[in-house]
Amino acid sequence: MSSDYTPKTAMFIFAHPDDIEFGVAGTAAKWTRAGSRVIYVVITDGNVGSHEDGMTPEKLAEIRRAEQTSAADVAGAECIFLGYHDGFLQPTLELRKDLVRLIRRYKPNAVVCTDPTNFFPSDDYINHPDHRAAGTAALDAVFPAAEMTMLYPDLAAEGLVGHKVNDVFVTFGARKNYYVDITDTIELKIEALNKHVSQVGGSSLDEMIRQWAAEAGKQVGFDYAEGFYRITLRPMETPGVLQPES
Repeated sequence: MSSDYTPKTAMFIFAHPDDIEFGVAGTAAKWTRAGSRVIYVVITDGNVGSHEDGMTPEKLAEIRRAEQTSAADVAGAECIFLGYHDGFLQPTLELRKDLVRLIRRYKPNAVVCTDPTNFFPSDDYINHPDHRAAGTAALDAVFPAAEMTMLYPDLAAEGLVGHKVNDVFVTFGARKNYYVDITDTIELKIEALNKHVSQVGGSSLDEMIRQWAAEAGKQVGFDYAEGFYRITLRPMETPGVLQPES
């Protein structure tokens, strides 16, 4: 299944800087160009993701936040950094509440996150535990926590009452029932990924990204696509049209 669905506001909740660029920045760019407000929530700073001599977690966190901000700018998105420690992420009640706070504040129609059940994406890779933890936390925040006003009376006292997300788009998983045509934004996706110099500098991943997107596109007849498992919790009144936030 595929369509020209465009949310009014979309929130992308991912574990590390560059996760969005590797996976779904083509969709983010497509939505912003259609008028969506796109918010990246980056849970950790990726602050241990380096083998460079003399690098420190503090220095790397600064570098990776700057790179992620530049990458988001390419897609037309804005960034929120939660500052959790790379490699230690757990789907705690604290993290769930942090995400509920953001969901209630920004009221996204769509939330995009990773598949927490995907342990073995291929026979030569084990999915990072932070990816799985981020996916669990995001899904638990979306439902039912974000919509249950009485669950967090302190947030309600701040005016952050329950909000029900329309659609969840789960990526980095085996299940796919929805594809976004990123033919017009594949180059922006690649440009955004290349902003992560500390991670991909000196190595050309352009063709790999095109190959992945072409393989997804073949499923539905697009030149390039990104695939998701889409869960609709509350149907939009007019599918494919930007809807007011509620």
